[in-house]
Amino acid sequence: MPENVLITGGAGFIGSTLAKRLVADGHRVTVLDSLISQVHGDDPATTSPLLQSLEGVADVRVGTVTSTDDLRGALEGATIVVHLAAETGTGQSMYEIDRYVEANVGGTAKLLNLLTNEPHTVRRIVVASSRSIYGEGSYRTESGDIVHPPHRSADDMAAGDFDVHLPGAGPLTMVPTPETALLHPSSVYGITKQTQESLIMTTAPAIGIEAVSLRYQNVYGPGQSLKNPYTGILSIFSTLIRQGKAINIFEDGEESRDFVYIDDVVEATFLACVTPGVSASVINVGSGVKTTVVEVVDALFRAYGTEVPVTISGNFRVGDIRHNVADTTRLREILGYEARVGFAEGIEKFAAWVLTEPLEEDGYERSLAEMAVRNLLK
Repeated sequence: MPENVLITGGAGFIGSTLAKRLVADGHRVTVLDSLISQVHGDDPATTSPLLQSLEGVADVRVGTVTSTDDLRGALEGATIVVHLAAETGTGQSMYEIDRYVEANVGGTAKLLNLLTNEPHTVRRIVVASSRSIYGEGSYRTESGDIVHPPHRSADDMAAGDFDVHLPGAGPLTMVPTPETALLHPSSVYGITKQTQESLIMTTAPAIGIEAVSLRYQNVYGPGQSLKNPYTGILSIFSTLIRQGKAINIFEDGEESRDFVYIDDVVEATFLACVTPGVSASVINVGSGVKTTVVEVVDALFRAYGTEVPVTISGNFRVGDIRHNVADTTRLREILGYEARVGFAEGIEKFAAWVLTEPLEEDGYERSLAEMAVRNLLK
């Protein structure tokens, strides 16, 4: 049965690709997006390929989730809501606190307030949560216990000790983090995503709406913003390589993430929309594979066929975590899906796309300066 799907933040990287997937399956899509310049440029109609890609695909409404009127209009006739709208960026969230809380928490509250108090046709909400809500994630002690260490000390990191520690536990080994792990985010962004998820997973069932939370890992692939300095190291490093500029690797380069390709994220999200019997599910969406920053740089050098100078500087950002890799058991068991695009293949596809894009100023150095002046970059 065709659904009417509202995607908040739907003109972004994930949302625009998801819209095409849903329409290809016969569903109708409405997009609500504020088209912020940080993502879409100063004149989105001409500077945003993501927005342009939705022409003839979705009913695009320019508006914000912080406006009840904008939400009300976009929700008309919707049966499923995919709530992607959020300010994203761990570093930026630490000094644009009001903006992040207003959009991520306030916008979610307005959505739920409207659904609670006014007539609607929504039967399911799928919310984009984040691996950032786990903080440092899960580790195993020498004795085999699973623990969730506290945030790293700035003093330790300034001294070159970037590992996580738990007093009295001895050396710790990172293990995949399941959805049952302790939630203790280390950034404002993480706090807002945890709150966003909690609001929806608590309120929606209480008012008769099915709710699914997808905890995305580090999403990458063609269509990712190359000019937004808060989208992640793959875009940042790609631009530096194309510019012939040196790469500064923070910490010791052994920090790692779970990189998951855009097609896998979109398919998992699509399944969360249309699969029956998944209400009240919280699901990690990742590859389940650890990749270090040093490995990322090496992979990009191979993909672009060129290298630039690299410095492993020991710099660090307040709020960053050391490691996080998803336990993807629930992804397989609940949605019947597992990531299909490995990192090596995904990087090749990503780099091939990057080389077709214009080389633009990305604002990365400015973003670092903004953090440094606030003592958030050491």
